[in-house]
Amino acid sequence: MIGFFDSGFGGLTVLRSVVDALSEYDYVYFGDNARVPYGNRSQKIVYQFTLQAVDFLFKKGCPLIIIACNAASAKALRRIQRTFLPAAYPERRVLGVIRPSVEEVVEGACKRIGILATEGVVASRVYITEIEKLTTSVQIYQQACPLLVPIVEAGERNWEGTDMIISKYLSQLFAQNAEIDTILLACTHYPLLQKNFKRLVPPRITILEQGPIVARKLQDYLVRHPEIETKISKGGSRTFFTTDASAKFDRLALTFFGQPIDSKLVSLG
Repeated sequence: MIGFFDSGFGGLTVLRSVVDALSEYDYVYFGDNARVPYGNRSQKIVYQFTLQAVDFLFKKGCPLIIIACNAASAKALRRIQRTFLPAAYPERRVLGVIRPSVEEVVEGACKRIGILATEGVVASRVYITEIEKLTTSVQIYQQACPLLVPIVEAGERNWEGTDMIISKYLSQLFAQNAEIDTILLACTHYPLLQKNFKRLVPPRITILEQGPIVARKLQDYLVRHPEIETKISKGGSRTFFTTDASAKFDRLALTFFGQPIDSKLVSLG
């Protein structure tokens, strides 16, 4: 199985894209909905929570885990890769959503990138750091969008105020540089507002979302790492776990994943 972890629902948009591209594999998704959001928590706490989730998924038999959460990828992934895996699971791997997104930006024709993300991810400056590791030719601009996650989870994508709020964030982003040519939706909730963004963003601007990027990069990763790929079961199954009430998770998961699911309630203590 390939494990997917997110602090809440957003990672389901990434899983949806991956399942569409790589349907033959078994997948297990874990959402820590009881402790969401992670973005405003300290790095120490996010690491502890993420470590618990990763250990849970490894014990379910996953040789590979995708942290489908920008906050957890920013605050916990590197430490897990460098310290936890070598000591506890040296033959297994954990990947995130930030590195694939950064590679997509750098490999494209982007010259001026606008990063739309949560406050915690913007404050971490992780996208600036990671892009600058690969290139100095891309100008980077960030804009926090704190109201978009609550809007999506409240089911208000078609509310008349949603476009007004998105327009405000876009205005603040373009005020930094009116010549931005690419926008990265650096939150896994934001793809559900894709139609809103397409209405409001000038057509000359490319909009990137993380699900399709991660799907392409994962497909390439599995080709390059047959020692991992051969360990992944291929039965086409999907299993879902959550730390919050299953009824709520299942209801919102339908919106994010695009099809009904039957989740199992678990506690990490």
